[in-house]
Amino acid sequence: MLLTIDVGNTHTVLGLFDGEDIVEHWRISTDARRTADELAVLLNGLMGMHPLLGDELGDGIDGIAICATVPSVLQELREVTRRHYGDVPAVLVEPGVKTGVPILFDNPKEVGADRIINAVAANELYGGPAIVVDFGTATTFDAISARGEYVGGVIAPGIEISVEALGVRAAQLRKIEVARPRNVIGKNTVEAMQAGIIYGFAGQVDGVARRMARELADDPEDVTVIATGGLAPMVLGESSVIDEHEPWLTLIGLRLVYERNMSRL
Repeated sequence: MLLTIDVGNTHTVLGLFDGEDIVEHWRISTDARRTADELAVLLNGLMGMHPLLGDELGDGIDGIAICATVPSVLQELREVTRRHYGDVPAVLVEPGVKTGVPILFDNPKEVGADRIINAVAANELYGGPAIVVDFGTATTFDAISARGEYVGGVIAPGIEISVEALGVRAAQLRKIEVARPRNVIGKNTVEAMQAGIIYGFAGQVDGVARRMARELADDPEDVTVIATGGLAPMVLGESSVIDEHEPWLTLIGLRLVYERNMSRL
């Protein structure tokens, strides 16, 4: 079994692979204050629920792949793998790790590990040219060329950030549940805010992706647009440019990077 861990700014997603198949997954909050021991206890509780794994932390795990956008959490997870997983091979995605994706960015070190991992999976599953739209704390758009290169991308405020900003900065508004309203034209304040978020973000995705596609390929219709991230389902039905939805894109990319690095040993 391969354990994959994707640490985002807000949530951490864990996936358990049996070969190429993801057989279990968990989503927990990301807390930069957690120590390695606390993370180990949390992992032990989650994994202990799976029938294919043993009772002790690490039983049944043959490999670990980790990427993180929060450096302090990555450091604690590094300690978890050292202290609690013993001889289990681990790949932590950071500079120097083989991904197979050339990075055509002014400073490649500025690109988040999760964005490169998404590019790895998108290129493997769908080929280029492609655009990955990741609905996380930020909404990111990443471009992959026809040759499988990471070309660059766009970063915009995420859905939850926008909802929180409205509640904090507008005196008569409050934080709301992100849900699809009955109509575009809201009949009350909550529905009006929901419409602004859902349809506003759908319009943003369509507009940004179309512009990127025109730069990425001679024929924009050749570009595959892939959606991922926890909040992607909120926009899927309203966007006209999204071709594929792969909720486990980052975890799949971690599996691929783990396999490529293990093959070098």
